Amino acid sequence: MIEINLLPVREARRKADLRQQVTQLLMVVILVLACIGYTHSQVSSQIKTSERRIVQMEADIRQFQPQLDQVDAFRKKKANLEKKIDVIDGLDRARSGPVRMLDELSTHTPERLWITGLTTDGRNIQLMGQSLDNELVAVLLHALGESPYFDRVDLDSTELRTDRGGLKLVNFKLQAVLAAPKAKKTKKAKAKGKSADKSVAKT
Repeated sequence: MIEINLLPVREARRKADLRQQVTQLLMVVILVLACIGYTHSQVSSQIKTSERRIVQMEADIRQFQPQLDQVDAFRKKKANLEKKIDVIDGLDRARSGPVRMLDELSTHTPERLWITGLTTDGRNIQLMGQSLDNELVAVLLHALGESPYFDRVDLDSTELRTDRGGLKLVNFKLQAVLAAPKAKKTKKAKAKGKSADKSVAKT
C-alpha cells in the first residue's frame, strides 16, 4: 500500500487561506480609509465655503454700516420728535381744556335748561342747573356722555321746586370728569413717516 504525505498540501492551503484573509482585511481597511478621506475632504470643503461666506457677510456689514448708523440715528430723532409733539399736544389740550369744556356745555345744553353753577376739583366737575322737566336733564346727561371731553357723567340729584312765580322747576346736580381726547395721527402724516423711513434706508 502506497502512503502519501498530505501535510505539505494542507500547509500550502492554510497559507493560501491566510493570505486571502489578509488581502480581504487590507481591502476593507483601504476602503474604510478611502471613505474617511472622502468624508473629511467634503467636510473641509463645506467648512471653507462657510468661512468664505462669513468673511463676505462681514465685509458686506462693514460696507453698509454707515447706512445702518444713519437709519438708527434717524429713528432716534424721529422718536424724540414724536415725544416732543406728544408733550406739546398734551400742553395744548391742557391749555384749551376749560375753553373746550365751556364750549361743549354751551353746545350740548338743550333749550329750557339752564346751568346755574359749576365747580371743579382737578378734573372732577360738578354742575348745578335748572330745567323745566326731568326729560331735559336726561338729554343733557346723554349729550355730555357722548362728548369726548367728558367722562363718567352721572346724575347726582334732582329736586322739584316751585319758584316765586309759581313755576315748577327741576333743580339738578350732576358730576363728570374732564377728559382730554388724544390727538390722532392723520393718514397723510403716517404716509410721510413711512416714506421718510424708506428714503433713509435706500441711502
